[in-house]
Amino acid sequence: MAPTQRAIRFEEAVLDKLGRFVMDHPGLSVPAAVNILLAEALRMEEHPGIAFRTGPSGRRAVTINGPDVWEIIRAVRVTREAEKSASPKEIAEMVTEFSGVTPQQITAAIRYQAAYPEEIDGLIEAAEEADRAVVAAGGPSTGAGEVDRP
Repeated sequence: MAPTQRAIRFEEAVLDKLGRFVMDHPGLSVPAAVNILLAEALRMEEHPGIAFRTGPSGRRAVTINGPDVWEIIRAVRVTREAEKSASPKEIAEMVTEFSGVTPQQITAAIRYQAAYPEEIDGLIEAAEEADRAVVAAGGPSTGAGEVDRP
């Protein structure tokens, strides 16, 4: 969808914060930053328990006070594959026990992934590809898919 130009008035304090955000993200224009931040705010409103964080792979969805959404989804998938007869509730309990994430974080991650599967699947694939490259080069597995506590 092509962007549509709109005139928006901002408070000075908001413009100051926006300017700092753009300075902290080289290559990002003010209009692009507004679009990104507004889209993320709408996603957070749509998905309670989800926030966004900047890291080495760019901005990504995270659970509040927890790991990235992709990490939780990957852990759920790995557990489901290993425990084929387990119910969804049992899978969630196993992931919670193994990783320390809360059931609420798992639920938030699953709901977000259901709404944005391409985004989360892309992050999982990128992590797994990086892990394969490290292993192919003779290094140890990075543990792609293991949930890191923040």
